[in-house]
Amino acid sequence: MNKLCIIKLILLFSITSLLSTTVYGQNDSLPAEHAKHSISLRKVYDPVPIAPFHDTLFYIRTHVGSFTAKERAKAITDRIRNFNKEFGRIQPDSMSVFVDGGLACIAYNDFIIMTITEGDAQLMGKTQLTLAHDYEEIIKNAIIQHQKNTYWLNILWRAFLVVLIVGAQYFIIKIINFAFRKISFRIDKLKGNVIKTIRFKSFVVLNEEKTMNFIHFLIRILRYAIIILMLYLSLPIIFSIFPATRNFATILIGYVATPLKAMFFSIVNYIPNLIKIILIVYIFRYIIKGLHLVAEGITQERIKIKGFYPDWGRPTFNIIRVLLYAFMFILIFPNLPGSNSPIFQGVSVFIGVIISLGSTSVINNIMSGLVLTYMRPFQIGDRIKINDVVGNVVEKTPFVIRVRTPKNEEVTIPNSGIMAAQTFNYSESARMYKLILHTTITVGYDIPWRKVHELLLNVAKQTPDVLEDPKPFILQTALDDFYVEYQLNVYVIDADKMPQIYSALRQNIQDIFRDAGIELMSPHYRAYRDGSKPAIPAP
Repeated sequence: MNKLCIIKLILLFSITSLLSTTVYGQNDSLPAEHAKHSISLRKVYDPVPIAPFHDTLFYIRTHVGSFTAKERAKAITDRIRNFNKEFGRIQPDSMSVFVDGGLACIAYNDFIIMTITEGDAQLMGKTQLTLAHDYEEIIKNAIIQHQKNTYWLNILWRAFLVVLIVGAQYFIIKIINFAFRKISFRIDKLKGNVIKTIRFKSFVVLNEEKTMNFIHFLIRILRYAIIILMLYLSLPIIFSIFPATRNFATILIGYVATPLKAMFFSIVNYIPNLIKIILIVYIFRYIIKGLHLVAEGITQERIKIKGFYPDWGRPTFNIIRVLLYAFMFILIFPNLPGSNSPIFQGVSVFIGVIISLGSTSVINNIMSGLVLTYMRPFQIGDRIKINDVVGNVVEKTPFVIRVRTPKNEEVTIPNSGIMAAQTFNYSESARMYKLILHTTITVGYDIPWRKVHELLLNVAKQTPDVLEDPKPFILQTALDDFYVEYQLNVYVIDADKMPQIYSALRQNIQDIFRDAGIELMSPHYRAYRDGSKPAIPAP
């Protein structure tokens, strides 16, 4: 029986403890849940500043009854301003904080300046009284400072400071103008000694007078810039003297400081990309230098590659250099400032389209120039003939070649035109095979052909610059109705003397045939069937 009683007592005690723990736990959580619920039910607005004297003192975020945060902020701001007007210079000890009806009130004597709700305190993480005392101190200090600022002696002092700043600006401008006049006077004395005509090779960029005018123009621009900057920086100083205009001072300083700050951080942030660009440029620079040395070695025949002609060295180097520069630009482009900007990309595409549309003939000439380079139809100095133009090549460019005729006429021929025409290279033929010059005469049938051959061979022997080996030869190219056409062919190795050799051949033909009593006229006969003697030479 005793054991049963003990068991019953233990069970009763356990049930009682469990129930008490549950009830007490629930009771302990009620204040926190209630506080959390009260905050969630109270609407929280965007913070509205309290700024009765231009500067923001604190913010209001909750409503009271039907008053929104904005309406509360306006009412509190108006009370602080009215309090300042009605009570004049305040006594700090007369401000107090008290609690009434669940609200913490800030008052001056019987004048209530503002009330602080439980929601205000909870949002700030403080108690109502603590927050009220903090706001009391802020309001009191703001009113005292505003009264000091609006005191007539302070106003006079600030006005004096403004006059002092304006006067200082006036004298500083006078000093700047005087200093720049001295600088201009010193520069005038340097004319002809240090400041001279600016030339680029033989081209005069700026003469002495224009150089002086340009330097004086730069000095004037610098002087105006310094004065304007100084005046601009003085405005924030003047605005900062008066509390009502201090915001303007901040704004004016921001107009200069914000862009400068943005520029500074942009430059700092761009330094890694700049280092990448510098490394890329230096790497490609030394690669191009090495290729240039190889190209010069090939051109000067210090380096020999089988099947690769020396005159291909520089053009090939130029082609590879253009390709390397294009590849370098592709690597640099993503690191350029603003390369990801749609405007930058749009302008790049627009420029590319314009170049592609307007450079069809240019590209055609460049490609033709490349083909001509590796075809090697002629070299600088060769005597060539293109269409009706005969002369020596004096210049080859990616776009055109220039030919100087025997009459010293310089003719420019586009590369695309050369590709579409026949090109005769007399100099190459003379070097490789010995050039054959020929001239033609016609002689009547009454002169034996052997006699004509003999005379023409004598002509070749007596003509300067005609080679004896290989020997000259004669071809009879036509048997016309009234005459025989003879062609004298001679070998020469100097294509540049073609006009002189042709002239000497024709002179010698005239002299030798005259001495032999043979006319160089082509006889024409009108024969009748009356037994006239035929024009047949004696055997």
